[in-house]
Amino acid sequence: MHVTRSSNSPELWWRDAVVYEVYVRSFADSDGDGEGDLAGIRSKLPYLRDLGVDALWLTPFYRSPLADGGYDVADYRDVDPRFGTLSDLDALVAATHAHGMRLLVDIVPNHTSDQHPWFQEALAGIHRDRYLFRKEPNDWRSNFGGSAWTQLPDGEWYLHLYAPEQPDLNWRNPQVREEFEDILRFWLDRGVDGFRIDVAAGLFKDPEYGNIGTLRPHEDGSPIYGRPEVHGVYRDWRRILDSYDGDRMAIGEVWTESPADFARFLRPDELHQAFTFALQLAPWSAPEFRSVVDKVLAAVRPTGSVPTWVLSSHDVVRHRTRYGSAARAHAALLFMLALPGSAYLYQGEELGLPEVLDLPEAALQDPIFARTGGLSRGRDGCRVPLPWSGSAPPYGFTAPGAEPWLPMPSDWGPLTAEAQTDDPVSTLSFYQRALRLRRALRDGLPESLEWLESPADALFFRRGPLLCALNCGSEPVRLPPHQRVLLGSTGQPGRELPGGAAVWLA
Repeated sequence: MHVTRSSNSPELWWRDAVVYEVYVRSFADSDGDGEGDLAGIRSKLPYLRDLGVDALWLTPFYRSPLADGGYDVADYRDVDPRFGTLSDLDALVAATHAHGMRLLVDIVPNHTSDQHPWFQEALAGIHRDRYLFRKEPNDWRSNFGGSAWTQLPDGEWYLHLYAPEQPDLNWRNPQVREEFEDILRFWLDRGVDGFRIDVAAGLFKDPEYGNIGTLRPHEDGSPIYGRPEVHGVYRDWRRILDSYDGDRMAIGEVWTESPADFARFLRPDELHQAFTFALQLAPWSAPEFRSVVDKVLAAVRPTGSVPTWVLSSHDVVRHRTRYGSAARAHAALLFMLALPGSAYLYQGEELGLPEVLDLPEAALQDPIFARTGGLSRGRDGCRVPLPWSGSAPPYGFTAPGAEPWLPMPSDWGPLTAEAQTDDPVSTLSFYQRALRLRRALRDGLPESLEWLESPADALFFRRGPLLCALNCGSEPVRLPPHQRVLLGSTGQPGRELPGGAAVWLA
């Protein structure tokens, strides 16, 4: 009989895992069509194993018109032909496990594609109650700009918190709940280790459709996010996950302004983890970083779960660009990896990739660009394909002469994986050393930290035998007492830590 361990069991793999986000369309292209695919990912598994990550998270690879990069799903039980086949997915799951890693997949329960058979039926007036239709719109706004309502020729309006091609599902309809439970089982039966849940707090909306007025979308009392009914869904999902061997898990994309509301998603019979985005949103500042860590630890501690930390993802400007330098990005990585909990990396950060800020407007594909009338360029700048080899585009991402789906900068030759592999001072080598050392240390580290006295622009903390020091200022600071240096973001510091640097000490 399979015995489920409690969420606060220290042996659970995800409690201190390093998870690597693969943006499928931009990772590696095996067939020369200019778009990444599942076979391309499988070909790079030795690279990911040698990097030192514990698990991969794949962004959506399902059948989709790609109105929003695959987060508009037309068939939740099949692979889009541009990314491969179900056989490719099965082979990737098996190969990932053979390389000693786990595989998480994205699940998108808040909305479907407008090309999904259910919505096509709704357009024809059949089972329209699977979605959210009204006679009149209210004041809700789309996260991508403009109204969250689109009117059909028959006069009714349907809700889409994102693009009009992404109609929101009606989670008060039992058919919706049953459908997604079946979808979970479909992928669990194929061996995936868990799910990243998109828009996890948004499934239920205020049944009265009250205007949001001056409330922020994620504020307490919002009619859009964090409705109490959502927790019943995740209790049902948890029972499904717990019925499978292998410590399957789910992590929610939970945006909430209330620590108490955040903690509800992490109750022992609900989600295993929820993303904490505060570090990703914080400016380069020691007081801001400490405030974020204290608030996150306080919010998560009562639940028995652990924090998740992230610096970059497919939705935000890459942190090398946000922080203004590669040196600060290296320092932030050491700070993040030393914190209790798990860390989520975004593909390309281990190569030191910056945000691509000068993509031509004609190349932009993020719906945010069109929905805001060009006021926001959207998220394409962090989704440019990875450079693997060579000195000119497409840098081994796709076949020579093929056009990547987003153009690649002409000056990325020094940033390719090939160029960095045997360079001891490269970002890739630094990530490999940091992840290797973290893995070696983590069995002896408590799931708590102790702040030490430090200068105003610096942070020093201890976790068991590990000391971490981060200097966010511009002037050197004297290091705390220690026995030896384990790893520095800018080489081996002496008695002082330079500005914009971090170090691990024994």
